[in-house]
Parts: sequence; structure tokens; C-alpha cells
Amino acid sequence: MTETRCRACRSPRGVLVLDLGSQPACDYFPAVAEPRPDPVYPLQMWLCAGCGLAQLVADPTVPGEPRATEPAALVAQAADAVSQVHAAGLLPAGGTVAEYGSPHGGSWLGLMAGRGLATADDGDQADVIIDCFGMMHAADQDAALRERAARLTSRGVLLLQFHSLATIIRAGQWNALRHGHYAYYSTTALSAMLASHGLRPTTAWQFDLYGGTVLLAAARATADCAGPDATVRALLDSEARTGVRDPAVLTGLQRDARRRAVSLRTWLAAEQAAGRTVLGYGAASRAVALLCRAGIDAGLLPAIVDAAPAKHGLRMPGTDIPVLGTDVLHAARPDAVLVLVADLIREVRTAFPEVEADGGRWVVADAICS
Repeated sequence: MTETRCRACRSPRGVLVLDLGSQPACDYFPAVAEPRPDPVYPLQMWLCAGCGLAQLVADPTVPGEPRATEPAALVAQAADAVSQVHAAGLLPAGGTVAEYGSPHGGSWLGLMAGRGLATADDGDQADVIIDCFGMMHAADQDAALRERAARLTSRGVLLLQFHSLATIIRAGQWNALRHGHYAYYSTTALSAMLASHGLRPTTAWQFDLYGGTVLLAAARATADCAGPDATVRALLDSEARTGVRDPAVLTGLQRDARRRAVSLRTWLAAEQAAGRTVLGYGAASRAVALLCRAGIDAGLLPAIVDAAPAKHGLRMPGTDIPVLGTDVLHAARPDAVLVLVADLIREVRTAFPEVEADGGRWVVADAICS
């Protein structure tokens, strides 16, 4: 058996804290007609006892998720974040910026250009390095951070945005674990990782996105670099109370996985028994493990609607549930639309008023499973 070593500090000491068993590749959406069953692979989270990084144990899958449509909540949060970073004086006029973005889409470069920063050439150093949900997709976390640190100018700032591990714990977001996402960060673990590359956190911002997202600013740890401010210290204190480094706390996600899968299946079965039709909304990779673990197929959830044309005509991995275009919302007149990504609820209610006009209701999966 291959020894597990931390993707950041290389320590072999750690604990398996979440095991979702064998799951399909959550970012490979097969065609509806493609034969089943889909291949499955182990899906496990390991907590490093050295640096405290929660991480994916192994990933033999090949990335392949169709291009998604960027949610309005993500677009709005990016604009808010850049505004706050600018107000903090961290965007030098006439400076340069480089970006490590998420393969799922979205960019801050246009917003940075509006603040007077020019995009650096590939490989060049930059005054501002942005990583918005990008580094989590790197199998070698140490090498990924080393690359970003090397591109930072002497007085530059590295901006790392991440879905907080503390949020994942508090909200029971066990299905944040998925193939292709190698790291699940806390400010605590990132502080240790940054220190190993001569950087230190200086300040941070928190946003409601995904239930709790952090934007962490870091700079070179020189004599004139301000240490972590009150915001960072408060985050570290809060994370210590949450137990982001405590294996016993993280194993609670295993209980959440069992309970929430049962809750969702029970709700769908009750809706069906009552003669009510339900469609899903949001063919996101994070929904794959939930649907598969709950054993939900097209018999309980006939279709999932998604705004991304690239996903239409495909099916959810590991299931026979097809992904359809938004026009079906009016044509099918469902009694309920199950929103599989909570951040979409405000956007979809505004975009598709016909659902409620036709007597239907929007139901957030997280509310059912909480």
C-alpha cells in the first residue's frame, strides 16, 4: 500500500477523516446514451498532523467537466472583494497583476484593469498575484505555492481565496470533498504553508459565498512586513475553536454524509408519494456525491436543469439523471425545484419567476439535509 504523504509539507503523519467510498469522477459528465455503470474511484479526505492541511488522498480521474456558467453570486463576490482589497491600499496604481484562476471559470483580471493594474506576461513577476479557487486543483500543493511565491515582487501581495474548512465543518458540507479538488484550506494550515515559502498572512476578508469563503492576503516575511492583523488573528482563534486540526471534529463529516443522504432520499420519496413532481437545478460537481450516496436516480429526480449549454444532453455522473435546459422549467411546471447549489437560489428565483407563477416552489437541498 502506498504511504500517504502531505501534499504540502510531505509529512507522513496524518489521519483519514472522511471516506465516501467509491464514487464516479464528479467532473466527467457522460452523454445520456453512454452505457452505465460509470467507473468509480476512492474518495477520501486525509488530515495532515504536520501542517494541518486537509486534502484528497488520491485522484486517478482525468479532469473533464463541461464549461459551467459562472453564478451571479460569484461574479458579485469578486467585484466586492476587489473593491475591498483596493480600499485597503493593496492594489498599487500602475502595478502588474497575474492570476491563477479556477478551471471552472471566472476571472478577476478585468476588475483589476479597472483599478489601473496591467496583466503581467506569463512567468513574469507581478505586484499582485491572484488565486481564486485555483491552487486547490494542484496535486502538488508545495510546488504550486512555490510557483506563486516566486512570481511575487518584493513588496507584492498574494491574494488567496478559498472555501473555508471551518465552514465545511460547521455546515456539514461533506460533499465539498470531490475528485480534482486536492486541498481544503484553513487559515491555520495556509499560514504554515506560506511560512515555508517566506510569506506571512497580513489581512483577510470573509464572504458568504459557499457558506463561508475567505480571501487571505499574504506578503514576503521581511522586517518591515506587518504581521497578521486583528482579522487574521480572529480567524485563527475561531478556527482553533472550530477544531480545524482535530481529527475527531473532522470525522463528524462522516456522520453528516450518512444523515444528509438519507434526508434527501426520504424527502424526494415523500414528494413522489404525495404525487408531486420535482426537478433539480444546478448540475454541479458538488452534487454528484450527494446524489450517488443517497442512491437517487431518474425515478426520484427525473431531470436536473442547468443554465450551461455545454451540459445539456449529458447526465449526472453515476446516475441516469439527464441535464436539461432551463426551458423545461416552464414546460414541465414542476411542483418543486430542488436547488442543489445554495448560492444559486436568489439568482434562479429572479431569473425564472414562472416557477412560482405556475404554483411551484424552490427548495434548497441544504435546507432539507441540515
